[in-house]
Amino acid sequence: MIEAVGLTKRYGPRTAVADLRFTVRPGTVTGFLGPNGAGKSTTMRLILGLDAPSSGTVTVGGRRYADHPAPLREVGAMLEARSVHTGRSAYHHLAALAATHGIPRRRVEQVIDLVGLGEAAHRRVGGFSLGMGQRLGIAGALLGDPGTLLLDEPVNGLDPEGIRWVRTLLTSLAAEGRTVLVSSHLMGEMALTAEHLIVIGRGRLIADTSVEEFTRRASHRTVRVRTPEAARLGGLLSAAGARVGAGERPDVIEVAGADSERIGRLAARYGLPLVELTPQPASLEEAFMELTRDAVEYQSADRPAPALRPVTALVTAPVVDAVEEVAG
Repeated sequence: MIEAVGLTKRYGPRTAVADLRFTVRPGTVTGFLGPNGAGKSTTMRLILGLDAPSSGTVTVGGRRYADHPAPLREVGAMLEARSVHTGRSAYHHLAALAATHGIPRRRVEQVIDLVGLGEAAHRRVGGFSLGMGQRLGIAGALLGDPGTLLLDEPVNGLDPEGIRWVRTLLTSLAAEGRTVLVSSHLMGEMALTAEHLIVIGRGRLIADTSVEEFTRRASHRTVRVRTPEAARLGGLLSAAGARVGAGERPDVIEVAGADSERIGRLAARYGLPLVELTPQPASLEEAFMELTRDAVEYQSADRPAPALRPVTALVTAPVVDAVEEVAG
């Protein structure tokens, strides 16, 4: 378990991390998210004792990282996969790490096979591709068979097969009861891998919650509506201020700005049959963009929300009634 209490780090006048409080629990993959400059790398360095906090504490398994007698056996980390002597082979790099903690050579061979570097084990690291470097970094993190793992962008440079392999590896390690903290900018991959999220922005905690709850908090959600009166219902909803777009078939519309209950009430009021009324939650990427909008360090020009494909409106009821119905 990783626990941060009031964790703060200042570099001169700049505060990189401000009063962070969170717990990363074993048995689940926790995604560590935030815009560029949010303080993720600083936080991970503080966890590993590479930087000293200005105030507050962070512990792994109840101890500061530096207080563990054999850190590699307690915490495996990959912050920068390419920070390896390029003249060494993968095998000798891992063997050197193993020697510092009395880890047997057979474990070196095991992790090399585990990450799929068996054929490249005795090649110089300087000739490795980005993806091979990532696999070597993961091997180093797993070398001591630790109970806690910290990985920064582990799928960077991997092909689809490698990404799937990392996803399966992380979920299986968490299933064994290990603590797994993963930082990534790939929202789609985090949505498939992580169950819990810690999200920071400008060094401050934005969310510490499940993926499901995080996406539920985003307002950019739609409702899929299927009805033989799609055009008429769409017109009523548009008149009431909802955003209505065409679905993949003529009897389907996508509605933003009105929830299922209000859409159902409006349809019932005007005798419009409903075949389907399905809320469509925001994707993790949409939720992340919305909930971290004010925490982006380098922000591009604002862009309007993506427009829904227009649907032909056939309004046959008084607009004021529809407005009152959706407004509730």
